[in-house]
Amino acid sequence: MNTPQIKRLGLVDYLPTEAAMKHFTATRDAETPDELWLVEHPPVFTLGQAGLEEHLLHATQIPLVKTERGGQITYHGPGQVVVYMMLDLKRRGMMIREWVRRIEGAIILTLAHYGIQGVRKDGAPGIYVGQGTHEGAKIAALGLKIKRSCTYHGLSFNVDMDLAPFLHINPCGYVGLETVDMKTFGVQAEWAEVAELLAQHLIAQWQSDESLAYIAIAK
Repeated sequence: MNTPQIKRLGLVDYLPTEAAMKHFTATRDAETPDELWLVEHPPVFTLGQAGLEEHLLHATQIPLVKTERGGQITYHGPGQVVVYMMLDLKRRGMMIREWVRRIEGAIILTLAHYGIQGVRKDGAPGIYVGQGTHEGAKIAALGLKIKRSCTYHGLSFNVDMDLAPFLHINPCGYVGLETVDMKTFGVQAEWAEVAELLAQHLIAQWQSDESLAYIAIAK
């Protein structure tokens, strides 16, 4: 089975990275290896294809970029792991709904490694805190685009970042939704360490013929 190649790109601007994703997807063929890109971005708000600008509550110096991904508005900044997934669903024989569940399973397992309980919410993609003072707060977001049965865009996972910009938006379109990171729970972990662990969980979910994601979500 094709094992996705991991590209560790570090801190990169959003627009050229999005352009590179589009080019990769437009020019790939049935033999092109799948890839996961591990990145972080300078401060930027991104708005999904059907997103509403009214969810940007206050004008700031942080740029707003309209994208092709699903979902509403979110924030990217240093200290956040972003994983872009260039994956061929048809070649893998996987439906998008199954892959979304497996992505969520990988996030849940990564959080569990650091002692944080992550849970899903019906009808609200992403992962939320499952217990304690910050129960219901969002710690990871999803936003994918599918073309010719291939995915691009991906997920964002909050590790140790300035959370203040989230106060200028309705995160993912939800009024008053609290956003947290791993540091909120006293976890001190290096960005690269978390990114690597998350990538390995994603690859395991991608390659497994068993329902690892369902098991992780059930716990």
